[in-house]
Amino acid sequence: MDLDAVRTFVAAADAGQFQEAAAELAITQQAVSKRIAVLERDLGVRLFTRTPRGARLTIDGQAFLPHARELLRVAERALASVHAARRPLRVDVIASRGAAAGLLRDFHRVHPEIDLDVVMLFDIETAVAAIRSGTIDASFRAVAAPDRPLPPDVDSVRVLDEPLQLLTGPAHALAGARAVTVDQLVGHRIWMPGIVPGTEWADYYDHLVAEFGLTIEATGPNFGSDALLDTIADTPALATFMGAHTRHVWPAGYGLRLIPVTDPTPVYPHSLLWHHDNPHPALATLRTHLAATAPGHSAPGTWVPDWVLES
Repeated sequence: MDLDAVRTFVAAADAGQFQEAAAELAITQQAVSKRIAVLERDLGVRLFTRTPRGARLTIDGQAFLPHARELLRVAERALASVHAARRPLRVDVIASRGAAAGLLRDFHRVHPEIDLDVVMLFDIETAVAAIRSGTIDASFRAVAAPDRPLPPDVDSVRVLDEPLQLLTGPAHALAGARAVTVDQLVGHRIWMPGIVPGTEWADYYDHLVAEFGLTIEATGPNFGSDALLDTIADTPALATFMGAHTRHVWPAGYGLRLIPVTDPTPVYPHSLLWHHDNPHPALATLRTHLAATAPGHSAPGTWVPDWVLES
């Protein structure tokens, strides 16, 4: 159905005269008559009865009017949903408790006037595809390894290097340490059931293992962070890595220990990804905010894989 014709019909119904409808729509009276005639032909009914005083709705016209108004409202909502200046900024984070979600929460506190849609996609390939299709505006990710480079139309900037900490239960051999070096972790079992082969975080930990000879196990089902914390608290032989900016709360009786890792400190590199032609005005605001507030690259004495982009 021709929405211009529907809009003309509503204007003529409200004005009661084709001439006034033409003035409101900035078209000629002849164009109004033509649009109404086309709409009547498409519907197969008469919508107006012409009178010396103007145009009066027929019974069919009265029945069609509320539906015509709704058609125009639906069209307006459809346009608003994709209009960059009106729709929310859609940003992807890996997990709601992760460091990237924290960066986005800080942005929202500073800019509460900007509507946000927060989504959680699985891996970087899914996120990049969503960026390129326009499904999302941006994503926080560790950028792809050399065998999976970013497409040329996707830009990135590194916004946060998150130090890894060792999380142990109270009976673990390292539980009493104020800090541990990477070398001291050799021979200890680090359990991380959330590592999925082929993901960007699997690439990161594969390189960490290869670089320092660590033992990271991803065995068993991943029942989520609460189950992980339960197991670490009760199993003296297991520890896990946790990002320093990751938010978790556990019962005081667990006695869990968060221990800094040093010499060097492994850091997980978070980058913001976006399509270079994305017109959403809030995306520029987000990038400016991150440039001013995010810690960015870590100081000397940290480690990241050699494939991590420096941008």
